[in-house]
Amino acid sequence: MYEERPSTTLPYVVVWRSVTPPGGGPKRIVPDGCLDIIWRDGTVFVAGPDTTAQVEPALPGRRYEALRFGAGTGPGVLGVPADELVDRRVPLDAVWPAAAVRAIAEADDPATALSEAVSRRWQGADRAMVTLAGAASAGLSVGSVAVRCGLSARQLQRRCTAAFGYGPKTLQRILRLQRALTLARSGRSFATVAVDAGYADQAHLAREVRAMAGVSLSALLR
Repeated sequence: MYEERPSTTLPYVVVWRSVTPPGGGPKRIVPDGCLDIIWRDGTVFVAGPDTTAQVEPALPGRRYEALRFGAGTGPGVLGVPADELVDRRVPLDAVWPAAAVRAIAEADDPATALSEAVSRRWQGADRAMVTLAGAASAGLSVGSVAVRCGLSARQLQRRCTAAFGYGPKTLQRILRLQRALTLARSGRSFATVAVDAGYADQAHLAREVRAMAGVSLSALLR
């Protein structure tokens, strides 16, 4: 079981929860340009922004309650630049006071406890990074993105790396992959997905999916 909803109090944040069913296979978590704070069976950790898929073992009954931070909003809450967390899973008490993390870990309603703790540390959204996320998702060139954000190419690289964990070109690749997955799940042919998502051709799509997800697009959809 998996469900998600936009946070009612935190912009660009998604609240999600999951319970692993009996007989389920490992979960392949594909890069999405976000970082998460996750409560999992009484432990709380940060899932940093990924560059390649992470595979989570399937333990029946394992429960997750989490917040996913979009538009580069997570690092301000954590007090740590995103590039220090890339492809890492870090205990939350490594960046927050242990007492605050213990209260979340032991809460009857971890999602609410986590949302309240984040609200107390909320730094707001960087408008330039919100613009960057939207432009990168739309497939605009890095030069166009810099103009939209009112930044030089060097400034854009530095701020994007701190907010998302990697530069704008990598962010574009990741968001293009997410766009392709959304299209593929709607039942479109892979050739159509490649064109509509902005790949040169279907072979380009296949290479990018395997590079970031570790499996073919067909296997990923299954």
